[in-house]
Amino acid sequence: MIPVSVLVMTRDERAVIARCLNSAAAFDEVIVVDSASTDGTQEIAAAAGARVVAYAWNGRYPKKHEWSVAQAGARHPWQLHLDADEEITPALAEEVARLMAAGPRCAGYFITGRPIWQGHRLRFGTPNRKLVLFDSRRVHYPHPDDLAPGVSWEMEMHYQPMVDGPVGRLRQPMLHHLEKPVAALVRRHLFYARWEAHVRLNGERARLDRSDRPLRRRLKAVLREAPLTPWLVAAVDLVGRLGVLDGPPGWQRARLRIAYYRWIGRLVRRARRRGLSGQSAGAPTGREPAGADATTASAPSTPRP
Repeated sequence: MIPVSVLVMTRDERAVIARCLNSAAAFDEVIVVDSASTDGTQEIAAAAGARVVAYAWNGRYPKKHEWSVAQAGARHPWQLHLDADEEITPALAEEVARLMAAGPRCAGYFITGRPIWQGHRLRFGTPNRKLVLFDSRRVHYPHPDDLAPGVSWEMEMHYQPMVDGPVGRLRQPMLHHLEKPVAALVRRHLFYARWEAHVRLNGERARLDRSDRPLRRRLKAVLREAPLTPWLVAAVDLVGRLGVLDGPPGWQRARLRIAYYRWIGRLVRRARRRGLSGQSAGAPTGREPAGADATTASAPSTPRP
């Protein structure tokens, strides 16, 4: 067995949790950190042999991943944190096993997530990398100012944990199943856009990017202020990274990414015109940025992961 504790974050994930847990079968310990699921997620997890730990957010820090590092009672210092819609590939499990057998040279590792969009595996386009495999003794999570109404959520958002030591990247990917209805994905991205606008306006984004390499930090700082960023993202995604070769599923994913960056820009510009703080900009207004489908005009303030 691989001497790593796998921690899976859940809240009403009946449809996907079994696949995630099955993919972690080679690991010595699997813990499901659950937020009061009512759809049978806890029972499915327990039947699969996972240990279920209850998490209840009090609206303050620590949020779910940080709390899990310290409070879930993991057997191993090395932890792999997953969302329930993610899947460990056999090749990734083998790579982690070799890494642990040889002795990790880094304190944490990024893993690339390859999307499965509405059942179609996307082989091109911009990958998503997350720092989810780490030595829990050498990691801490930042506490950005994001507890305001309209942007607050129990999970850490779009930032990485801070690692005390070198950081590497694994070659093999995990799979990220984006199977929820497109309307639900749009609602989720509207919420993400509100959060991102909030941390940009209150100056937190630069601090959250400190774990990036210097060149990447500078590039992201420039792109945050560039009005053509949504279209640059599209060009990189579809042309530079050949996302166009994924056909309609790839185009649909790229379209959502374009909309996400457009919403962020519009929220930031609107807040600046009105002289609002980041907190005010992030609060729900009843009128989301143009581009949202009529069926998804109001993003929930506390979406489910």
